[in-house]
Amino acid sequence: MPENLPLTQDTPPSRARNLVVAVAAVVLAVALFLGIRTQSAMPSLGDLAASAVPYEEAQTNGKPTLLEFYANWCTTCQAMAADMADLRETYGDRVNFVMLNIDNNKWLPEMLAYRVEGIPHFVYSGADGSPIAVAIGEQPRQILSENLDALIAQAPLPHQQNFGRLSAIEGDVLSRQRAVNDDPRAHGSAVVN
Repeated sequence: MPENLPLTQDTPPSRARNLVVAVAAVVLAVALFLGIRTQSAMPSLGDLAASAVPYEEAQTNGKPTLLEFYANWCTTCQAMAADMADLRETYGDRVNFVMLNIDNNKWLPEMLAYRVEGIPHFVYSGADGSPIAVAIGEQPRQILSENLDALIAQAPLPHQQNFGRLSAIEGDVLSRQRAVNDDPRAHGSAVVN
């Protein structure tokens, strides 16, 4: 019989250690999977628009408003979606967040009234519905936040007439809308109820 030999690296690992390593690997794999899923769960423009305050309601409910003209194809709008969702979470009880899709002919009068030529196009309005300031293109979250704080306090907005990276709208608004209506793939999109 062999005497007590010192354990060396050649000794096979114990079953308990193998079990611990296997369980740790499974836990790490699940954590990695859930982490990746959580990061990719950014809000979509469609989700934000579906939960936005309707334009007509925002005009009459007595709260200040941040109106955003956008389009689903607008990469700048998409890039700002997470910040807009965070701002809505923070300020949504005190400010109307309204989204108007420029590809919907229903909003043509508003596009003309606010001279929308690039998106995103933001309009800050007071509690009475009157426009106060405009910001066009990508806006840093801090600038939007500072403007919303001032809007709520009924103070002058610190960042008026702000311009950032935007998605240009090809052609003028009227000819663009005619082109959408003439497209046979539009499937009656010109019909507005």
